[in-house]
Amino acid sequence: MLKTGKTFVTWYEQNKRGLPWRETNDPYYIWISEIILQQTRINQGIRYYYNFIKQFPDIYTLANAPIEEVLKIWQGLGYYSRARNMHYAAQQIINHYHGMFPDSFHELLKLKGIGEYTAAAIASIAFNIPEPALDGNVYRVLSRLYGIAESPQKADGKKTFKQKATELIKNQPPGIFNQALMEFGALQCIPKNPDCTHCMLKNLCFAFKNNMVNELPLKKLKIIQSNRYFHFLHIHYQNKIYIEQRTQNDIWKLLYQLPLIETNKPVYTENLTKQTLWKNLFKGTTVNIQNISKEILHHLSHQKLFAKFYHINIDHPNSYLLNNYMEINAEDIEKYSIPKLLDNFLRINN
Repeated sequence: MLKTGKTFVTWYEQNKRGLPWRETNDPYYIWISEIILQQTRINQGIRYYYNFIKQFPDIYTLANAPIEEVLKIWQGLGYYSRARNMHYAAQQIINHYHGMFPDSFHELLKLKGIGEYTAAAIASIAFNIPEPALDGNVYRVLSRLYGIAESPQKADGKKTFKQKATELIKNQPPGIFNQALMEFGALQCIPKNPDCTHCMLKNLCFAFKNNMVNELPLKKLKIIQSNRYFHFLHIHYQNKIYIEQRTQNDIWKLLYQLPLIETNKPVYTENLTKQTLWKNLFKGTTVNIQNISKEILHHLSHQKLFAKFYHINIDHPNSYLLNNYMEINAEDIEKYSIPKLLDNFLRINN
């Protein structure tokens, strides 16, 4: 086991990619990178990482920034709860840890948005604590190498993987070892068609020796996606448009959007105009629908959004529109954090 752990470390030192967060052991920068990379590919994440630490170079600037500013720089990354949690966690660190990152795995777990994997990554890389960091890459490597036919999505399976990783990390530099195992999964032991014949561990690998590379790890359960139908109203009065902030515990919380009517199925325009919100928005005004976009399909992790945009001119805003929505200059929309779906549309059509 000791030899195998050392093998990963040696491989990593010879093959690791040069990534900016690997040039530091500052827990703040490691934390930023780990949160960004939770749901983001590295080539996209690098740009966001640089932009983020430029605008928020330390825990104090992040904690003291308005949440809208944090969401704005996060725009396009998706999974916006990550940004909201980071902002909250930064304030936790200021208020409860005197602005210093806790140097304990269990204390790190108390921070908003930090789970076992992220806590282990920070603890091992920044503080040299021998806590294994288990992500999808690591589960795949260990499953194939040791023939673990258990699901990491279940408690017993997760325990088995953690025991194996804990054995491997002993007597190894913890931060380097964790990064080595993850990097090995990202570059060598990839999900499909790995180059096993040139793998340094092929003679030890259970999956390779038993022709089970495609069977391990166990396949994840398929996510059932729900369908939602969004009708965004791009309302124009002179050079003004109207937006609102999403405040419910739903997708895009605290981001801004155009007035939205959601229906439980596709509807024709004449049926949309019968909706209560439509009537409230346009009561007493002259409505001119300039254009209706084609339906746009936007994928989220658990949802499929079928969106249409309605370009509407009005002769004046009524009291309901003015009291329930923000009136802004059309060009000022760039100052607000908005979902990528809207950003893509407005860049072309605003």
